[in-house]
Parts: sequence; structure tokens; C-alpha cells
Amino acid sequence: MDLVLRDATVVDGTGATSPYRADVALADGRIAAVVPYGTGRRPGGRRVLDAEGLALAPGFIDMHAHSDLALLRDPAHEAKTAQGVTLEVLGQDGLSYAPVDDATLEAVRAHIAGWNGDGGDVDFDWRSVGGYLDRLDRQGIAVNAAYLVPQGTVRAMVVGWSDRPATADELDRMKALVAAGLAEGAVGMSSGLTYTPGMYAPTAELTALCRVVAAHGGYYCPHHRGYGAGALEAYREMLTVTRDAGCALHLAHATMNFPANAGRAGEMLALLDEAIAHGADVTLDSYPYLAGCTTLAALLPGWATEGGPEATLRALRDDATAARIRHAMEVTGSDGCHGVPVDWDTVEVSGVGDRALAGQVGATIAGIARERGEEPFAVARALLLADRLATTILQHVGDETNVRAIMRHPAHTGGSDGILRGDKPHPRAYGTFPHYLGHYVREMGVLSLAECVAHLTGRPAARLGLADRGLIRVGHRADLVLFDPATVTAGATYAAPRTAPAGIPYVLIDGRFVMEDGRRTGVLAGRSVRRSRAPSSRPPVR
Repeated sequence: MDLVLRDATVVDGTGATSPYRADVALADGRIAAVVPYGTGRRPGGRRVLDAEGLALAPGFIDMHAHSDLALLRDPAHEAKTAQGVTLEVLGQDGLSYAPVDDATLEAVRAHIAGWNGDGGDVDFDWRSVGGYLDRLDRQGIAVNAAYLVPQGTVRAMVVGWSDRPATADELDRMKALVAAGLAEGAVGMSSGLTYTPGMYAPTAELTALCRVVAAHGGYYCPHHRGYGAGALEAYREMLTVTRDAGCALHLAHATMNFPANAGRAGEMLALLDEAIAHGADVTLDSYPYLAGCTTLAALLPGWATEGGPEATLRALRDDATAARIRHAMEVTGSDGCHGVPVDWDTVEVSGVGDRALAGQVGATIAGIARERGEEPFAVARALLLADRLATTILQHVGDETNVRAIMRHPAHTGGSDGILRGDKPHPRAYGTFPHYLGHYVREMGVLSLAECVAHLTGRPAARLGLADRGLIRVGHRADLVLFDPATVTAGATYAAPRTAPAGIPYVLIDGRFVMEDGRRTGVLAGRSVRRSRAPSSRPPVR
């Protein structure tokens, strides 16, 4: 045996088995033996680690990550490895960097600069999904990575940034791009239906693309058309799309936000339960925090962003158009703000692209306006123009009752939705998984330890179709995390969002330590995880 984890408290990822003491032996990157305490001869190995007092779980799977460029900039990726994450799902919210052509890449880079920066420090030497996954493997990464074909990027590449239905020929081209991405290893397709240009797709277009996803055994992961006004109708649309397409559904950062939806998670969960009872394959993910995080430009009405980033800037510069934008945002409720009139007191600047604007980070738009004696919209408009749409925000619109109800649901999985850029990013990027374990398990008792680990491991692995991950079983990959249930804590807070967690001393991927004694080892044991073929060859240890 290469390594024996002695006297660990095994939390196996099923949710059905109570934690138990065992020796777990690893060999050749897989779990070779699980010997419950007192039931047989204790295995030996070249190295034995005393794990008494530590819980041993499968590595955590982040079902909603925005690390698409972060993994290339910083392959060690301590923001996630320190949390015990061993696999992330990228390509979220319908917008990412493959498949693209040159023009689409340029526009997408500008459009989601608030999520990932503009990418000026990245060599975009790929254009296809397979090319992107190959790039991750060549470079070497600390965590495993799966990818969703981004529907908004596909639409931008074929239809452009216009608000109109696709022609029959364009739909065929989009279907071909989605099929190619799935054949090259994507696990499904994502959408961002409050983001342009993905929001311009009608229901029938989404259904046609989901039929392609279903034919390849993938799943559809939508950020649907609204989490505020009309949220239940938006959920119903996604259930209808996937029912008609015969496609599995995984709802991205599923919640009910804004004051009008406080305490209404049960209504949303009842919709899902009814669909599941009639045979639908539905799962969801959520993060254990109340604030959301997106770009300031995302709150604009969809019509104001038609034509792409440069057209959006032109619209903001025009006084008459800006007046219409303000009315949509503050009076009628824009589609970009989920149909709810924006409350500028809830919109906090968390990051800027232009360092000259950094003094506004940490303040709300309303607070800046009061300090300057200006109207909030004027502040937001000026910031968008000065920062060329790259401003990131926190939006404090969540409800604790909803958060707890959703995380208890048996179809629930964990996802950070972590945006890593900005001076004051959301703490979920650095703290989601220990926050589940420390706050919601140990302190609040919302979930038992076994249940919570299942939400973070076995259930997401099943959604991804990974037969040899997500559980502590002989033959499964040795992607594992050792943590102390008595002390595990998310260090990240809104005030200090990049603080490392406590109580997670060891993280292994492929049987190799990527975190040891709470410190990065420098080992890049991750690889792309592809649905359509076996995982690519192991990258070199660095």
C-alpha cells in the first residue's frame, strides 16, 4: 500500500451510513482497502498517517465554479484546495471561453471581465471545448475540472448579440456546436437566462439544444430567467424544457431571492418534488450565504445590452437611453435584476477592473450616492462607464429560511458560485464547504454530518455520472479530504473574504497530497474529467 489513513472517522458520502472508525489504505491513486476498526488485520503501507479524531470524506465537488481562467493563472488554486474541493464544474451561467471564434472570444472576454478579469494575462491558445480541457491537462492543475458547454457563448458565436429568434440554419449550427462540445468531453450545457445573449433564446430554442444534451447523456444546468419576481414561473419553464427534451436538469444556485420571496422556498421545492414524482431527473445546487454576486452590468435590462459590450457602453453614454434604463431598473424592474426594482442599498461594489476606482469597493451604490449628494443611478452609470462594465457587486437579497430549506432537500448539492476576482470578493469563493460543515452542521444542526457530506460528494458525483468518485469505496479514486468536525470553520467573511479555512489539514487527489498539514504541497494532481471518454493522462507532479 502507498498510504494508510489510520483510525479515521469515515463519512462515506452516501448519507445513509453513520460515520465509523476505519483504516483506509490507498494504492495507485485508488482506495485499496477499507477496514472498520476492530474487524480484521490492520493494513500496512509505505506511509501511515494517524487520522484519529479526523473525519475522512470523499473530496468535495463544487458543482458551480467560476475558475475558468483562475486555474490557468494560478494552477495551485488554494482558494478551493484549502476547502477540500477536489473537482470543480466550470463553464457556468451560459458564458465561458469555449467554443469560440476570434470575434466571440473578444466579446465574451469583455462581457464577463467582472467574473474573471479581461484575460489579458492568459494565452487563449484554444478555441474548442476539447482544446480548453487539453490546455488544463498540459498545464497541470491542482483540482479536477469538468466543463459545461455555455449556451450564451454558443448563441453569440452563431446568432450574435441580437434579441431575435435563431433561424433554422442557425439553430442547426448551435446544435452542432453543443454536440461537438459534448463529444469532446463536456458534461452538459449551461445557460444564463438573465445574461445576454443567452436570455434572448426562446423556450423552443432551449428545448432543441437540450435534446442534443440528452442524446449525449449530459445534463442541462440553467441559471433561469429570474430568482425574484416570477421565480416560480422561471422554474416551471426549466422543468418544461427538460421534460419535453427528455433531459436531466440541474438547477444552478437554486434559491428564492428578494423580500417578496422570503420564506417561499417550499413552493419552489414542491414544484421540483411534483416533477420528480412524475419521473423527472432533477438536482440543484446552492451556496450557504445570503448575498448574491454578479456584475453591475448584469442588472441592466436586456434590451440595453443588445449588441454586446460596446453597444451597452454606447447606450449608457446616451442621456435619453440612460433615462429609459433607469426607469426599467428603478421602476418597472429589469429582467437583468430578476424583474425586481433595484434597491441600491443592497448593491455593494466588490471589485473593479480599473484600479483608479478601487476606493469605491466595499461601499453600496446608495452609500456612495449619499456621500456625493448624487442619485444612485448616476453613480452606477458613471461607474459602469469608467470601468467599462468590469465592476463586480454583491447583492444582499437572500433569505435565511429559504437557504436552510433548500439545503435540506434530497436533490441538493453544494456549489460555491465563487467569483475569485476583486478586492472584496464574496466569501463563498473561499468558504462555502467549511461553512456548510462548521456553521450549518456543527453549530446549527441543519444537516447531520453524514447528510451534509453526501450533499457535497456522492450526490454531485452521481449527477456528473462519475461511477468511481464521490464515495469511500474500494476501487474508487483516492480523491479525499480529512477534516476536524469539531473545528472546521470558514475563515472567509464579508469583511475578510480571502481568509483561509481552519480544520482541513489534508486533501488528496489521486492519492497524492495537495494539502498537507494545512499547507499547499505544490502537487498538481488534477486533470480534466470528461464524460465522453476516460480522464486524460495524469499531469506531471510539480
